Parts: sequence; structure tokens; C-alpha cells
Amino acid sequence: MAVTLKVEKRAIRPRSIRKQLRIEGRVPGVVYGNDVENTSLSVDAMALSKAIRENGANAVYYLELEGKKIPTLVHDYQVDTFNGDWVHVEFLAVDMSEETEVEAEIVLIGDAPGVKAGGVLTQTLYNVVVSATPDKLPETVEVDVSGLEIGDSISVADLPKFEDFTIVTEAEEQIASVTEPEVHEEPETDGEAAEPEVIGEDKEEA
Repeated sequence: MAVTLKVEKRAIRPRSIRKQLRIEGRVPGVVYGNDVENTSLSVDAMALSKAIRENGANAVYYLELEGKKIPTLVHDYQVDTFNGDWVHVEFLAVDMSEETEVEAEIVLIGDAPGVKAGGVLTQTLYNVVVSATPDKLPETVEVDVSGLEIGDSISVADLPKFEDFTIVTEAEEQIASVTEPEVHEEPETDGEAAEPEVIGEDKEEA
């Protein structure tokens, strides 16, 4: 999905400009990549939050900058861990006809019979690297676990071929498995109590 974001060029110095931009509700950022010079910019924080929330990080974002529309992907971003405010965002300009690689989140779907039989479903891989043209990049990859019995597992090699993208993560990487539940045995107790030692008992004389 393609989304349009209006951005503005920004000055790099003084450093206090970044702080002022955030006060004004704008996020300092940069765009670089395909035939685009490294350009410092800013974008409205609310518009960016709404776009990411509704479309994900792997959507194509067309940046409106000085009368031009630049197709980009969100390459990286920083959010304040305390208040959730945007700190910085990086856009990577892309060629819409060339494939690129990004990470997509793995989402497990279906009910594993092994779980119904008492097994434990464990997910060990949470993201895969996918390759596709920018307009075909998925945000998530669904993995069906409805065929897993106790003792079974599913790896990248077991996934079906997808029409729009290719998974480039190593084929042997395990995604999920169903294992026997752990049994915690109670410690054995001796039914007979040990005979207590009698203190002060007279000893036989030699």
C-alpha cells in the first residue's frame, strides 16, 4: 500500500533545532537512497504515527518534498522509551521496479492438535527476511501450525511458496514446535521416620 506524507527540508544546525521541531509536533528525519541525495527533513508527528499505525513499516511512503514525490520505505526510527514520542525517522528512497529486502513479522495461525493433546507450542523465530518489489512487501507472514502434533516442528523450509515475495531467511531456521509438557516430579519421601538419637544415653563401660 502506498501512503503520501508531506515533509519539509530542515536545517541541520544548531542542534537545538531538533528540540524545537519536536516541541512544534514535528519529527526530525532524513531521506537517502535511490538517486536521492542525503536530505534532512521533518514530518508531522501525528501524521507519521497514524500512517505507521494503519499501514505498518513496510508500506511504500511517498514523500512530498518541494513538488516531488519520492517513493520510500521506513528504514529506521527511534521512539522515546519513556513517553513514546518520536525522536527521529529515516526514509530509504527506492526504485519501485527493483526488489528489496526487509523483515516481516511471523504470525502463527491455526490450532495445533498437539496442543489439544497436552503439548506445548513454542515459537522460536519471530521475524523473517523477505524480498520483493516495494509495493509487494508484506508486513507479516502467516505460518499455519494446524498440522503440528506433539514432537512436530515447522521450519522456514516447510513454508509454501508465496506469490508476491520470497523468503530469504535460512531454510533450516525453526519457527515453532510442539513438545511434551514438562513433568515436575514430587521428591520422594521416606515413609519411615528415622529413629531419633537419644542424647545423654548411658554408654557401656569398657
